This record gives sequence, structure tokens and C-alpha cells, in this order.
Amino acid sequence: MFHRLALTCMLCVAAVSLGCNKNKTAGTGGITSSAAPDDTPVFTLAWSEYPSWSVFGVAAEEGLIDGAEGEIGELEAKWKVDIVLNLADYDTCIGQYGSSEADAVCITNMDIMAPSLSRPAVAILPTSTSDGADACIVVESIATIDDLKGVPTYGLEKSVSQYCFERVLELNGKNPEDFPFQHMDPAAAATAMQAGQEDIQSIMVWNPFVMQTLRDRQDCKVLFDSTAIPEEIIDMVVVGKDVLDKPGGKRFAYAILDTFYAVNQLIDSPDTRDETLVALGAKFSKLGLEDMKTVVTQTKFYNTPEKGLALMQSDKFRQTTMPAVAEFLVTHEMAEEKPTFGFDDDSVQLNFTTQFLQDIHDGIDPAAVE
Repeated sequence: MFHRLALTCMLCVAAVSLGCNKNKTAGTGGITSSAAPDDTPVFTLAWSEYPSWSVFGVAAEEGLIDGAEGEIGELEAKWKVDIVLNLADYDTCIGQYGSSEADAVCITNMDIMAPSLSRPAVAILPTSTSDGADACIVVESIATIDDLKGVPTYGLEKSVSQYCFERVLELNGKNPEDFPFQHMDPAAAATAMQAGQEDIQSIMVWNPFVMQTLRDRQDCKVLFDSTAIPEEIIDMVVVGKDVLDKPGGKRFAYAILDTFYAVNQLIDSPDTRDETLVALGAKFSKLGLEDMKTVVTQTKFYNTPEKGLALMQSDKFRQTTMPAVAEFLVTHEMAEEKPTFGFDDDSVQLNFTTQFLQDIHDGIDPAAVE
């Protein structure tokens, strides 16, 4: 039922702890891991393959964090925490968060709503937004949205794919009920269209399926995509509210942000951009440099605290986007009820906080954090 499913079958078990080799020297930074002091609190981040979440896998390779229990990288040492990276498919990651097997999870703003009903959640970091990465691809004979009326569109039901599809229809004054959305695994839908299956005339999928379908079927085109709904599909890191109350819990949150922005600095620097994009692509569907250059334009990273704060503090996100996402959750039976949600509000089930973003922006001293 979830959008950010694993794009390749890398795992044969529910989760794998991914980390650097002990005492490994990182490729670009020359940083080594070291043994964690015995009193170092251990926290787990569950992540799946997606451009802005694969950043954490790259961080482990670079030695910024180690990713395995008992060994720490530079930023773990800075924040005095031991971060374990659990790489799993997206559905498994969400299950790990819901069952408290993971302290934090990489997840979308839509998919965190249902789990927060049973485990209160704190969204600490927006990592990226879909800006063309989710697209409705149609055959040549469908020239306009009106031509799509009555034609099944295949994609992952009860997901941000369906959300994007219906939101664009509504923005164009159409009734989504006139445009059937049929459940189909996105990989299967893309493969069927790429193969020229006659009954598949419209699909709603995301990268890398979008790029590959357009590459294989030059007679197909994008009818519309997520550029029509800017900053509505948000990829995030969310921490359990219970975790932030544990010893070292807040330091863990700061370390997550610090790690994310450190890798983004490598992406943004001309000297390290290409090799970092290659490393990122290796963890996202094995894509090469040129494809990754496209991916990061269609999946825009919130690569600085300023950009993250701008989103989280915007009236649109607070007053329009999240209420619409919550309504979609209930009307499409993804949950029986909406969680209580708010912004910088500890009393709600889903709290979008700016505390950690603001503190990292301001240069908080790790020694000042409990």
C-alpha cells in the first residue's frame, strides 16, 4: 500500500544492518571509524532506496557515520551516539517504525500518518520533494487530460501516486471518479507499457520507472507530473516521540540532520559532486551519473536547513497540504481516522517540528545537548 517501495530486490531478509568495515578509511574524506565508548547510546534508522534517503548509505561509505553497532564515525563521535542503519524495503521500514524496532524511519508525509495513530511521531527533517519524479505516462493517442476520461490508469493504489493523480485532476477541474485508477505494482505497470501491452495506455509511476519507460517507448509521453503540485509529496525522516525522551535521543536527531547536510555539501561541491552522485546512484536502482543528474532535478533535495525551515514554516504546507493529505488518508481508507497533527506542538500524534532544523542552522554546540 505504500509509495516508496524498494526499487530493486536487494534484500532477502526483513532488514540488514549496513555499515562501514571496521577502521575503514573513507574514499573522499579519509575518515576512519572507531570503537564506540561503552556508554554510547545506540539508535536505529530504517531506510529504503530513494534518492534523498540513500544519502545515509553514502554517509556510511564516507565514514561520516559507521552504520553498524559498536563502531562510530566522525559525526557519531561528535554527537556521542551510535547509529545503526537498517536498509530494508519501504514497507518493512514502516513496519519497523510501527513496532518500535526502529527509532527513526525514512518515510513520506502521507505514509507516516497512519503509524502515528499508534506511535506518536516527530518529523524532524524534510529530505526532498517530488518535482517531476512522479508522472502519468500515456500512449500517443491520449493528447489531453480529457482524452484520459474512462481510460484506466495503472499504478500503486492508496499511495502518493494515486494522490498526485487525483490532485492534478482536481486542479484541472475534473472529477477523479471519471478517471479510473487501477491498482498495479508500479514495476509491472512500467514493464507492461515498455513492452507495448495494448491494454496499458496510461500509468502513474515514479523514477526510475518514469525514465526507463520514456527511454523504451519513444511514442509515449508524460501527460502530467508532480510539478503540478509543488511541495505536496515530501520525503522525510521521522523519529518516535518516545525516542526523543530517551538519554541521547535529541543528540541522535541532531546527528541525523548533521549527516544529511554533510553529504549534501559533497553533492553541492564541484570537486565531489559527480563521485557523490555516482555513489548515490549505486544505492538507488544502480543508476549512473547522467541518470542521477536528472533524478536530483526531479527529486529536489532540501539540502540546507534554510530550505527545510522554509517548507516546514510555510502557510501552504501547514494550512493546505497537510490537511489535504490527512483527508486523502481517510477518504481512501488508508486509516480509519486522521491522527492529530500540528507544527511545533508536542501534544499531537504527529508533530512537524522545526526545533532541530533551527538549532542546526544556528550552529548548536553538541556539548550543550543532553
